[in-house]
Amino acid sequence: MRTLVKTFAAAALIAVSTFAMAAEGPGSKATKTTVNLSTADFALAHYVAVTTEGESAGIEQLFAEDFNQKIQASNAQNHSLSEVVKSLKKQKGEKLNCTINTDIIDESADYMVAKVTLKFENFTKTDLVTLERVGNDWKVSKSINSYK
Repeated sequence: MRTLVKTFAAAALIAVSTFAMAAEGPGSKATKTTVNLSTADFALAHYVAVTTEGESAGIEQLFAEDFNQKIQASNAQNHSLSEVVKSLKKQKGEKLNCTINTDIIDESADYMVAKVTLKFENFTKTDLVTLERVGNDWKVSKSINSYK
């Protein structure tokens, strides 16, 4: 229940920030959009929005400088921060057709591990996401993906 409430709160925050950005309209100043990452829940919700809903605001702000992504498969892959950001920017506005489930596995004052499960029609992607407090913000520092 707690996770569900957090998810709705984070979704509302993302929706409000999206509407605020849209209200600026075209031709507004070309500054980077700052996203509220003051809690682990906000950062996790924004990560899910970026990876599944094509959200593009604050992508660079979301990830730690030493971020890496590992994909566990028959041919294991590693991706750097720049590779992941470039890929996510290409997916701007594209929403994945899947069911999303988020479970917090471990949480402390400066650290969180969450399991994000994306269930598609023919397969399931599981993403173990590590978030860490960096200064006043929370950042995604690691992502490990597996597919079934």
